[in-house]
Amino acid sequence: MLKGSSPRTLGGVLEARLCIGCGACAAFCGKGAVQLFHDETAGIHPVFTAGGCGECRECIAFCPGAGLEYEALRRENEGEWHPLLGPCLGVYEGHATDPEVRFRGSSGGVISALSLYCLETGKSGFVLQTGMDPDVPWHNRSVVSSNRRGILEHAGSRYAPSSPCDSIQEIARSDRDWLFVGKPCDAAAVYALRARWPALDERLSLVLSFFCAGTPVSGATRAFLTESGIAPETVTSIRYRGCGWPGSFEVFYDGGRASRSFTYQESWGKLAAYRRPLRCNLCPDGMGDFSDIACGDAWHLYDNGQKPGLSVVVVRTARGKRILENAVKDRYLEVWPSSPDKILSGQGLQNRRMELFGRLLALRLMGWPQPDYHGLNAKALWRGLPSFRKFRVVAGTARRMIVRRYLNRFDA
Repeated sequence: MLKGSSPRTLGGVLEARLCIGCGACAAFCGKGAVQLFHDETAGIHPVFTAGGCGECRECIAFCPGAGLEYEALRRENEGEWHPLLGPCLGVYEGHATDPEVRFRGSSGGVISALSLYCLETGKSGFVLQTGMDPDVPWHNRSVVSSNRRGILEHAGSRYAPSSPCDSIQEIARSDRDWLFVGKPCDAAAVYALRARWPALDERLSLVLSFFCAGTPVSGATRAFLTESGIAPETVTSIRYRGCGWPGSFEVFYDGGRASRSFTYQESWGKLAAYRRPLRCNLCPDGMGDFSDIACGDAWHLYDNGQKPGLSVVVVRTARGKRILENAVKDRYLEVWPSSPDKILSGQGLQNRRMELFGRLLALRLMGWPQPDYHGLNAKALWRGLPSFRKFRVVAGTARRMIVRRYLNRFDA
């Protein structure tokens, strides 16, 4: 792997610590030579079980750790292209009309309501999403939901690594249509895979994503439990958010006989302080550019305390717009128009996109590989930043690379 270049193999992505653990490579590999391993200090990553598969160049074409194809996304854009929000056919605020769905969701329950709409109207037979691993409650696993009970059981955010793309072969093999729910990087992997996997493209009816500030490693939750006086081995269930807005972190332990609850500020504040994968710090897409519909918290409308949840909704494709309009018509959702400026006023995710050129510059100066975001035009956003912020971004990135030992070769 050339110093300072973009990775050209899966092994190169892993060595450069750019893997995000989406699981697409494991699902796509026809030889079964890629498996996933969950490291509580580094996240989910592939392990190569057959000779030479670390040098595979086929999977690199859809690996979000290697890069994102913004040029293709721009060509296919069907509406306005916002420099910070990406493709927009419509921007809304709203919530699920079903009180239980709205309550169980992390914000307004829009993703859960859209999933229910597609299941109950026959537009999708199954939903591929992420849920709690019952054996290790601070881990995640990919789950398939086919009814209301499954959607509600897996509603709400899970602030730990997940790899929902590891199960997309189930979509490609099915005779029914599916809905996919994942992080922005997962949605990007699926977007790139659809062009290479006709069976997947044929059966995938909708891709939903949610706003993401980066995924803390699962060791962060374990440490939080320990610091709070809860023995992780006694934990039976963890809910990171939901059941109100913004919801509470609730943990059940001692065989389910005991529980403790922490505010969103207490829990996320602790989890966010722990290390996240390097690729999260280099992410230009915290708001699901490659999905059909992306949702997040309407933080610009939030004051304090628990209240009925509200979501922001960004429609990115004609398919997504059609589904959203029909879900509103059938009373699964209530939404009203918003604007990019309103949404961004309550978010901080756009800062990473504005600073991206400087973060990648720091890696290049250090001779470290970086992802290729072809067509993003990050330099134009970078030019608009004041000089002192540019210096802080480049110097801060270099410092983190050293202090967090990112420069050490990743050993799978």
